[in-house]
Amino acid sequence: MTRIFNDPAEFAEDQFTGFLDLYADRLRGVPGGAVALRSGEPQVAVVVGGGSGHYPAFAGLVGSGFATGAVVGNVFTSPSAAQVYSVAKAAHQGRGVVLTFGNYAGDNMNFGIAAERLRKEGIDVRIVVVTDDVASASEEDKRRGIAGDFSVFKVLGAAAAAGLDIDGVERAGRAANAATRTIGVAFSGCTLPGADRPLFTVPEGQLGLGLGIHGEPGIRDEQMPAAHELAQLMVDSLLEAAPQGGGKRVAPILNGLGTTKYEELFLLWGTVAGLLREAGLEVVDAEVGELVTSLDMGGVSLTLMWLDDELETFWRADAYTPAFRKQRAPVAAIGGFAQESGDDVRESHAIPEATPAARALAGTAVGALETMARILHANEAMLGDIDAVAGDGDHGRGMVKGVDAALAAARIAYDGGAGAAWLLQAAGQAWAEHAGGTSGVLWGAALEAAGRSLTDGRSAYADQDFVAAGQAFSAAIVDLGRATVGDKTLVDALLPFVEELAAGVGHGGAFPDAWRAAAAVAAEKAEATASLSPKLGRARPLAERSVGTPDAGATSFALLAGGLADLPAGALAL
Repeated sequence: MTRIFNDPAEFAEDQFTGFLDLYADRLRGVPGGAVALRSGEPQVAVVVGGGSGHYPAFAGLVGSGFATGAVVGNVFTSPSAAQVYSVAKAAHQGRGVVLTFGNYAGDNMNFGIAAERLRKEGIDVRIVVVTDDVASASEEDKRRGIAGDFSVFKVLGAAAAAGLDIDGVERAGRAANAATRTIGVAFSGCTLPGADRPLFTVPEGQLGLGLGIHGEPGIRDEQMPAAHELAQLMVDSLLEAAPQGGGKRVAPILNGLGTTKYEELFLLWGTVAGLLREAGLEVVDAEVGELVTSLDMGGVSLTLMWLDDELETFWRADAYTPAFRKQRAPVAAIGGFAQESGDDVRESHAIPEATPAARALAGTAVGALETMARILHANEAMLGDIDAVAGDGDHGRGMVKGVDAALAAARIAYDGGAGAAWLLQAAGQAWAEHAGGTSGVLWGAALEAAGRSLTDGRSAYADQDFVAAGQAFSAAIVDLGRATVGDKTLVDALLPFVEELAAGVGHGGAFPDAWRAAAAVAAEKAEATASLSPKLGRARPLAERSVGTPDAGATSFALLAGGLADLPAGALAL
């Protein structure tokens, strides 16, 4: 929802005033839009346009190597013929004007009227309409123009910057449009400034397939898939609609519609890129980000432009605008360096020989990690909820990522013949590398310390060896975290656990009994952290909010200690 405005009816004009002030060093405002400040030889003017609400389209694309001018209408509304005429007249440099826009009735009408007026004044005007949306119609000339606008505009701008005459620029633009296909999906609708509800809604857990960029809903709702399934859906839709004789080189755009985070786009791109390459396509200068938006719409679109040599030259050409900058020389220099020094160099350490006892203990450690993984997966949401009361809510997710990585590394080490000492150190390194956050560092270091306290050359292990491993585990956490009992951290459950375990074994008790007793103490101490006020970590600034809720780190440790209590004697929870 748009929250920053004065009069909603003046939103488009007000935001454009700020835009022009910000980029006054390279653009000048004219009635209805903006044109680039002139430099160099005259060229064919490429004037793009449409309604507001789509930034960077349209005004953000005015600059060297891209659009010469942009016409800016009201939110999701075609600019008037008078506005188009004004911008085109200001952008004209004596070599003709190409007007280009998405295929919508209002845009076709108003740009067409303006074109006729300009022609009557002796200005050569051509029109290139973008029709890339494969979901909107089967006939290409009836399709809407959505994020493929960007691809076509880029080719037109580069062709003009290369000095082509108006026939050549028009031809390049039409070729780009014929080679461009887009499919979009919406997760949520967009809301006009001042409105109290979105233009459309998407049912919870679903997506709208084939959305428009003016608040039009998709052609149908489908169950929201996982990212890899969404990528497959989008790629398949475009490959099915590929142009005849399109070749094997494509310029992709993975475009966010307004509220889809860049991290989500990067994640999705990882799968999209693989699917395109599996289909035998060569990816050329992919763009991932917000390029043609729809206010605050949640959604994403995938565009492919199939390239020939000329289109690839124009797609890869330099451009410099407020919202888009491409410079081949610096990238080429970086690429050359990366190619020279980018060999994948990894440290390789041979797994030391392990005794039968160390191998048996390694098998028990793998079993313990498997149990830990089941416990953490089952309690991930609960641990996140506890952490979110006064923290960032990531404890459950971090612990799951850590234990999954540790378990994977442990299995590889075990299959390679490792003993428990080596295996736990490998598991700890993997936990720290993949989990991130404070808990990831602490658990990773602690597992490594526990592994180092053992050796893989022993013929047998005693209960006291496992107590020593537990003490090494806890010492590593205390040394790194600098926490003490009472600070409302993992340590509040961990130190009493280790003390109880050591006491039970020291008094001659059986290890399983000592472990169960220690686990019960850990559970009691973890629950008692609810009354504490945090003195360390992210929860400290919200200490009052934290009182009444137990510490997430202490809780997860107590869950693990309790869940491991039924494992065979000698099993390590650490």
